[in-house]
Amino acid sequence: MSSLAPHVEAFLREHLARHRDASAHTCDSYAYSFQALFEFAARRLRTVPSALLLEQLDAPLIGAFLEQLETVRRNSAQTRNIRLAAIRSFFTFVQHREPAALEQIRRILAIPYKKTDTRLVGYLDKTETQALLDAPDPARRDGIRDRAMLHLAVCAGLRVSELTGLCVSDVAAQCKSIHVLGKGRRERALPLWKPTASALRAWLAVRGEVATPEVFVNARGEPLSRWGVAYVLQHHADSASQACPSLRGKQISPHVLRHTCAMIVLQATQDIRKVSLAGAQHLGHDRDLRSSRPQPKARGHRGRRSTPPAQGQVPAAGPTHCDAQDEVLMGRRIGAVPGN
Repeated sequence: MSSLAPHVEAFLREHLARHRDASAHTCDSYAYSFQALFEFAARRLRTVPSALLLEQLDAPLIGAFLEQLETVRRNSAQTRNIRLAAIRSFFTFVQHREPAALEQIRRILAIPYKKTDTRLVGYLDKTETQALLDAPDPARRDGIRDRAMLHLAVCAGLRVSELTGLCVSDVAAQCKSIHVLGKGRRERALPLWKPTASALRAWLAVRGEVATPEVFVNARGEPLSRWGVAYVLQHHADSASQACPSLRGKQISPHVLRHTCAMIVLQATQDIRKVSLAGAQHLGHDRDLRSSRPQPKARGHRGRRSTPPAQGQVPAAGPTHCDAQDEVLMGRRIGAVPGN
């Protein structure tokens, strides 16, 4: 009988962190998957997680765990597949350390992924976006922070992990641009629209000196978590729905704001190829949108040029004809110009 704990420790601290040089977000995702699995196994076997044995994690138990994710915890098939991917990666690692468990591991690795549906991602129109950006109270410290955070999410199309991981050192002088290290360690430098740069400067002015290097911190001076961002976003979405009734009933997440950024580019250029290029270089996509295009169509007319937004306004969603792809990426033809 082999204890499970040494294998888990070696997988997380040596294999992932050192040998594969996985990011902190990847390690956290794997660790959370194991935490959920071990808690389930401990309840089922009436023991504690530290006393679990490798032989106890067989294919029937793994299958029961995946089933309860969907039936009891109401997780989606995508979440179920993420947990299964972590489990399979772990047992692929263990098979080289425990040859006696090869048959058990073979059965676990044979558990298939579940097919999933590809759903359209929602986005906000100009009125809805402006209502959301205006929701935070500029007279409060947390309101100034939230306004800057929402502006960045819309202007730069940042993932929530990129937003929470943005450091003060990543912000250029006068907040003209930011440097982002995104998914897959892809680096990109993003110019900011004038309203976004102004909102970010206002927050940095009142942020004060705190020990953490992250830009967005809570009242205790600690970095905001992804759950904190989701809470703040939902709070202001509820407030904005009073001024903009169309927001009621809409599911608003950080990814919806990221998609709103892509839609601004599409509505401004009326060219999906430019959105594909912007997706690769501005949003940090690992593939272009031609191969995965669940993007809704934006309606408009060619030939009109959108004007730069007023201070604090979201860039106009009206289309603009643009031939220079680099201008699209620099934000000079999507209704705004980088901050001065």
